[in-house]
Amino acid sequence: MDCRVHEIFLSLEGETTTAGFPAVFIRLAGCNLNCRWCDTPGARSGGTRLSIQAIVDRVLPIRAHHVTVTGGEPLCQEGCAPLMETLAAEGKPVQVETNGSLTLKNVPAGVRIITDVKTPSSGEQGSFLMDNIRYLKESDEVKFIIADENDYNFARDFNDRHLRGSSAVINFSPAHGSMNPDILAEMILRDGVMARMNIQLHKIIWGECEGKTIVQLD
Repeated sequence: MDCRVHEIFLSLEGETTTAGFPAVFIRLAGCNLNCRWCDTPGARSGGTRLSIQAIVDRVLPIRAHHVTVTGGEPLCQEGCAPLMETLAAEGKPVQVETNGSLTLKNVPAGVRIITDVKTPSSGEQGSFLMDNIRYLKESDEVKFIIADENDYNFARDFNDRHLRGSSAVINFSPAHGSMNPDILAEMILRDGVMARMNIQLHKIIWGECEGKTIVQLD
């Protein structure tokens, strides 16, 4: 089995509770959504087809805190679950970043899930598969990207109605260039929302040009 790979690189994890740790990113190609503020449009198509073993062989020698499988939308590919399972079997801590529109039931046990719930400004509101809530573990995280007050109200209400009983970490992420972090922080504190402020660390450090060491695919 193989996967279509857009890129593999070493960088610092930029978001969620693992932010700041060195991480190997496996960015798979292809996505089933078209978010207005997508920051990796180049990963929506194409990619280099590699066997799972070839991907693992590239990742294993790299010293890092964990491996992040991302996209695009990694769960679009049939090989994603076997890839994560193989990495985990090799002793690598693995997390997957997904847009939340595809089922999480096939994510291997032990893999941390980072799932989006798309807000109105994304243009993909309603894409989140509500059944996925039941697959969330204590180690998993939910992320809302918030560009304006309408997004904030949506995220706050969704959290209150659907995630109150979840043990997963809830992240409110200010959309870079659209929502000032201080304004979002004030709204969270004002309303007593039990969410984590999720700043994009990589953009604070490097701006739009993310610092990364590319792994050759060919």
